[in-house]
Amino acid sequence: MLLEELIHPQKVYSREEVLTKDCPVPIDSGLYAWFLKNLPSNVPTADCINYKDLKLLYIGIAPRKPTKVGKKSSQTLRSRIRKHYRGNAYGSTLRLTLGCLLSEELDIELRRIGSGKRMTFTKSGEEKLSKWMQENAFVIWETHPEPWKLEPIALTTLSPPLNIRGDEHHPFYSALSLIRKEAKIRARKLKIVS
Repeated sequence: MLLEELIHPQKVYSREEVLTKDCPVPIDSGLYAWFLKNLPSNVPTADCINYKDLKLLYIGIAPRKPTKVGKKSSQTLRSRIRKHYRGNAYGSTLRLTLGCLLSEELDIELRRIGSGKRMTFTKSGEEKLSKWMQENAFVIWETHPEPWKLEPIALTTLSPPLNIRGDEHHPFYSALSLIRKEAKIRARKLKIVS
């Protein structure tokens, strides 16, 4: 059944399991779903898919739809999921969103880096976010050769509140967009970090 593994997971995987040498995430294309706990109370979770004490709050795909005929992204479920767990907010929409939502709780703030166009959290901020994800963020996946074809169905069916692109129908979309926008405005006023 379509999206069955995401809707009814037998198991979800932790940061520790995903980042091991024997990573269980396949080197394939597909969709992945993040199950989280301990988010701020303003995140609506009543209609979310449950797995034990976790809520399905974000859907992603790997790779994205090719922009040109014959030009396929090299990203796989494994590379993308691992990037969410150990990357930074510039390379992960999930990390950016979580960091913006948890900025007060974790005492972190979005900052401009490098040329000043890219934004992420400071090194210590990203470390705090990784620690939070280790304790609160779990992932499951489903392989599919063209995940971009299933993404709109997954967003509509599963209704994850933390997605932005393609999830404009969600009631939390406007509030989340504003939270992220305000964080970026504040970041533009701060000194660029290296």
